[in-house]
Amino acid sequence: MPRGDKSNYTDKQKRKAAHIAEGYEERGVSKRVAKARAWATVNAIHGGGEKSGSGRGKPENKEPYRKGGRAKKRSSSKSAR
Repeated sequence: MPRGDKSNYTDKQKRKAAHIAEGYEERGVSKRVAKARAWATVNAIHGGGEKSGSGRGKPENKEPYRKGGRAKKRSSSKSAR
């Protein structure tokens, strides 16, 4: 399987990547970078392409969903001084 081959990904993962890429493009990110970021996010959620077989599935990691919607926290200790 050559690098960048998406054949081991499920249809659901491909749809997720497309939807995430659209969101990045709406925010002004170039198409190429948006696609790369989208697949990085899908890999973080699913741990790569899915493999067939009973009992091989793992639960999704929901943290990348939360991380994308969160604002960067500021340290309150510096402002208190």
